[in-house]
Amino acid sequence: MVIPVIAKSLTDPVTLNSGVKMPQFGLGVWRAVDGPETKNAVLWALEAGYRSIDTAALYDNEASVGEGLRESGVPRGDIFVTTKVWNPDQGYDSTLRAFDKSLKLLGLDYVDLYLAHYPVTGKYQDTWRALEKLLADGKTRAIGVSNFHTHHLDVLLGGCKVPPAVNQVELHPYLSQKKLLEYHRAHGIVTEAWAPIAKGRVLGEGIITALAEKYGKTPAQVVLRWELQQGIVIIPKSVHKERIVENAGIFDFSLTDGEMASIDTLERDGRIGTDPDKMDYTT
Repeated sequence: MVIPVIAKSLTDPVTLNSGVKMPQFGLGVWRAVDGPETKNAVLWALEAGYRSIDTAALYDNEASVGEGLRESGVPRGDIFVTTKVWNPDQGYDSTLRAFDKSLKLLGLDYVDLYLAHYPVTGKYQDTWRALEKLLADGKTRAIGVSNFHTHHLDVLLGGCKVPPAVNQVELHPYLSQKKLLEYHRAHGIVTEAWAPIAKGRVLGEGIITALAEKYGKTPAQVVLRWELQQGIVIIPKSVHKERIVENAGIFDFSLTDGEMASIDTLERDGRIGTDPDKMDYTT
């Protein structure tokens, strides 16, 4: 079982089921443009004390992430790097090829976490076998999935040699994923949230703005703190230096149990991304 941990600083980790430590707070670079925009975001994040960077083949910016990592001067062993295999590349041999391409673009010898980006129907079990091989070969320190529902995880856990360490899913106050969180905790899987502030859509909620005023924080900081206190790994995306620094300012206040529960009431099954069960994996 994963016991919720509350990081006290940017570098405080959660421990994955393999024993690998992963910072609970990091930078996501989804839709950051390849080139200076992505490279600078990575540089600013590392300068601000971040030690986890999340990218993916789909984002088409792995090369710029790698440039930022190298130019930062931060030792490679101090940075936790995640990337993902995209849907058309899933399957056993094609996943291995996709990984090699990502590694080359990043300019790294290994990644810290490699994820299957979606549960591609008819392929994700073969993809998982490829991830297990990459782990065994030392090319990644941990393996996991993204956007998997519990029924996908049931299938995977029923036949895998190595269980997923992480499931990265859409999670925010409009989609709090409480049942999935319970499942993860029961099976030793760490929950990681993408779109942790729902692309800003939750920030005008009165519950959140009132708490922001009470604590002298931004609405985004309140929402990120709500997730942090549940033991969730969070990777807010920004390409603006001031926002990257601001997002990280969540370690000097705490929400009460009542305040946490008040944010929980915003749940409305408000998914902003595509439901994995409704995604067309044939194109």
